[in-house]
Amino acid sequence: MEQTNDQWLWFVDNELVEALTRADVLDEASEKRPVRSAALFQALTLNMEGKTEQALREVRDAIEGGETLPELVWTKAHLEFQLGRYDEALEDYQKVLEANPNHKAGAYNVAVCLEKLQRFEEAAAAFRKAADLNPKLLEARLGLGVCNLHRKLAEEALGAFEECLEAQPEHDKALYGKAVALQLLGRAGEALDLYLRLLPSQATDAELLTNILALTRARGEHEQVREYSEKLLRLHPGARVALEGLVGAAMARGDYKAVVQHGTQLVKAAPDSFEGWFNLGVAHQRLNRLEQAGQAFSEAIKIRPESGLAYANLGATLQERGEIPEARKAYERAVQLAPENTTALWNLSIVQERVGNVTEVERCLEKLVELDSERVDAWFRLGYLRLLREDLAGSIEPFRICVSKRPDWLEALLNLGIAQRRSGDSEAAKGSFTQAVSTHPESADAARGLAAVAIDQGDYILALDCQSKLEQLGERSAELAFNLGVLLQRANLHEDAARQYRAAAEERSGFAEALLNLGHALQALGKDQEARTYWQQAVEANPEFAEKYF
Repeated sequence: MEQTNDQWLWFVDNELVEALTRADVLDEASEKRPVRSAALFQALTLNMEGKTEQALREVRDAIEGGETLPELVWTKAHLEFQLGRYDEALEDYQKVLEANPNHKAGAYNVAVCLEKLQRFEEAAAAFRKAADLNPKLLEARLGLGVCNLHRKLAEEALGAFEECLEAQPEHDKALYGKAVALQLLGRAGEALDLYLRLLPSQATDAELLTNILALTRARGEHEQVREYSEKLLRLHPGARVALEGLVGAAMARGDYKAVVQHGTQLVKAAPDSFEGWFNLGVAHQRLNRLEQAGQAFSEAIKIRPESGLAYANLGATLQERGEIPEARKAYERAVQLAPENTTALWNLSIVQERVGNVTEVERCLEKLVELDSERVDAWFRLGYLRLLREDLAGSIEPFRICVSKRPDWLEALLNLGIAQRRSGDSEAAKGSFTQAVSTHPESADAARGLAAVAIDQGDYILALDCQSKLEQLGERSAELAFNLGVLLQRANLHEDAARQYRAAAEERSGFAEALLNLGHALQALGKDQEARTYWQQAVEANPEFAEKYF
């Protein structure tokens, strides 16, 4: 499942804007002089009435009319800033600095304008100058920290915020900035401690809650995520980051009904949320709401068409719905987009087998074990498919790998033994079947396999032992008894051979070959009359024997 964990915000710098209204403190010894511009007085009056545009026009007209009073330029810059015309305000504040390079408020306000214009490198330098001119102005250090955050210079930002805190340890904006810097530096625990320290006094700060959410989600503290998400939702109903937090927390605890509830709200509030649609699809799928799951995954794919994971989950949903051709297409696209997705490869192999594309099944399995050599289920299926099409050499290696990883895997041992025996390597087959009998003494298949190899090798003692094991397991095999009889007869053990042929004939009524060979064994023992009786039964069971033998 995919999720977004990095949604957090830097603090808003309203405090910096407020500082614009503060002029430098006048020296008490300075000469006091009255305002000498009617335009300036009129502009200030208009501005207090909320007529900022008209106030600016008064000041501009006065300057263009030739008035040179310095306060006019300063006031014009303030009014431009209030109207959001930061380029113009910057130009006028710079004029103030040109006239008076040590103008403290002018230096600071130049920095604020640059910060507003997102010219962060220049703004940082300007804030540094303002701090040098007025070391007591904490806002300058604060602004420097903000700009360095924007420049991804977290270490430098941290230093600026700590300088603020040395002068004022409880400065909330500096504490906030320090927390953000720590978060950028990967010092999540320290950052979270600071955010939580600020929370009681800023419980309605959405950005603060958002940052706390990001950190608690990253730390996997799902109950805290739920708690802070709910607090944020109370402040901002429909807040995307809060709904994402609730979805993630519900997913973590396996509460898929809650995922559907919050996920439905999330995709309504943010229809472009890939994670929202994807997690909604997963929840519907787990609740067996396959139609809704398919629709959700389809929406996720519209938002992020390159997501192999979304296609893989859509394929699983279609497969569960029995729409195999459509599932195959989805899995093929998933593998095309994410060739390393072993789950998609496995599922693709299954649907390919459902539609009869055996060659494609093998190709999927070969790719799968190439990516993950520990996938013994894939090795087994690969070996089995090759064994079915009589690719004996090709099937041996996959089964051998299965046994090397799980020495007691009965099915793998049996199939390995079968492939080895069919390929003519009876000694290797004997080893595989012996291991199967040793690890699974209750397996009749293992005993039968070892008996077959024993007969191939002419080892009637081992074959008899295997037959005994089968009888103990309640298994009787006419074929085994017959073949063992042949083996004993070749060794001139006619009495034992006759016993095996009788067992075979008793086990399978009308077993002509067993009856015929029983007659030969009895004849070798000098029991001609009894032999003729069984030959007669063999001919009755299979009249073709009459022409061949009599």
